[in-house]
Amino acid sequence: MVRMLKIINTLSGKKELFKPLFDKVTMYVCGVTPYDRAHIGHGRCYVVFDVLYRMLRFLEYRVIYCRNFTDIDDKLLKKAEHEFGDAQRYPEIAERNIKLFHQDMAALNCFAPDYEPRVTTHIPQIITFIDALIKKGHAYQANGDVYFQVSSFPSYGKLSRQKLDDLRSGVRVDVREDKRDQLDFVLWKGEPEGKFWQSPWGYGRPGWHIECSALAREYLSDQIDLHGGGIDLIFPHHENEIAQSESLYQTAFTRYWVHNGLIMSDKEKMSKSLGNVFALEELFKQFDPMVLRFYFLNHHYRGPIEFSFNDLASVQKSYQRLCNLFSQHVCKNNISKDIDLPIFKQMYAFLCDDLNTAGMIGVLFDHASELRENEQELCAAKMLLTDVLGLTLEPLSEKKIHITPKIQRLIDERNQAREQKNWARADVLREQLRQLGIEVQDEKIE
Repeated sequence: MVRMLKIINTLSGKKELFKPLFDKVTMYVCGVTPYDRAHIGHGRCYVVFDVLYRMLRFLEYRVIYCRNFTDIDDKLLKKAEHEFGDAQRYPEIAERNIKLFHQDMAALNCFAPDYEPRVTTHIPQIITFIDALIKKGHAYQANGDVYFQVSSFPSYGKLSRQKLDDLRSGVRVDVREDKRDQLDFVLWKGEPEGKFWQSPWGYGRPGWHIECSALAREYLSDQIDLHGGGIDLIFPHHENEIAQSESLYQTAFTRYWVHNGLIMSDKEKMSKSLGNVFALEELFKQFDPMVLRFYFLNHHYRGPIEFSFNDLASVQKSYQRLCNLFSQHVCKNNISKDIDLPIFKQMYAFLCDDLNTAGMIGVLFDHASELRENEQELCAAKMLLTDVLGLTLEPLSEKKIHITPKIQRLIDERNQAREQKNWARADVLREQLRQLGIEVQDEKIE
């Protein structure tokens, strides 16, 4: 099979032919901070990189895939304080949500990475990395904290295409006087005696950015082929990773930077702080996980998705048609990846063109009638859908509607509005229910 995968590299801003350093592809994707259940944004990100992982394997590369857990963080400490009255019980919060995260990823049919390191079990490696940066003059200690000195890395800003002077002018005034530059970022957070981990600079815990540089080095190499994450991580997280790793090893840290678009609601990024994000657990009560996976793949991975339950319900119907198309035929013979079939080649070409899953799915539906009449084309298409897109293609079972207290309240309010013949209010409430995936069928009021 000819390997012609082209992918948009955030670093260059161009679509590039993927050529790994060796036949063994190294791939690192930033993982979650497990202070709560995984949400729809996490689902999209890890489905995207699962498809990239599957595509590389389909191209017969050996892939080493690493994805971390940030299991020490301010959010975890606050959650433990809120739940248990003791911030030091944060490992219990992390452990619980890591298990639930694995369940959610399995439901979405995502392959488990080869490595899933946790920050808390790699403190010695992180300390060694920071110490080496200090010795090379790229970091400095200040009152128990350690900071990376951004001015020591002249190409800082190359990933996000920002200049140092512009960044400085856009940063709020930092109240910490121990930093040499307002752009310097923390590598080690000093803590009171005996708290967290001991280091050459006193007790403390790692900053956020250092973990990925250290873990990528520990499990992959000084230089890796692919690094992925959401577009919101480009700056400052991935920019800081580049500064740390390239300062220490004097070589390009990542050859291809790949970033997925965000899930939006009313043109705003979904986030817990805005209260407009949906947990995967809640979505799975209303929609089969494969419907959600198919929903993600109906959009190009780099673009935003304006989320709506109406769109998800529409995609569910499309996915059911897809399942019906393939469930009626059992492919008895293995299909060669090099087979010369026009529909298959069109679908495959879209995948090789920056993982254009939406374009590939479009070809599929455009030629559905032809696929029914051609066993080889049908089986070749099925191979791409299952092996690369990760769809099970199992017919959907009827879902029982889960009536939450919020949904029941809206239903009751709407019934009351209809009894009062307040049709405008009833219509508003109908739309709110529709946004939650509930279609209302009314009986005539006398």
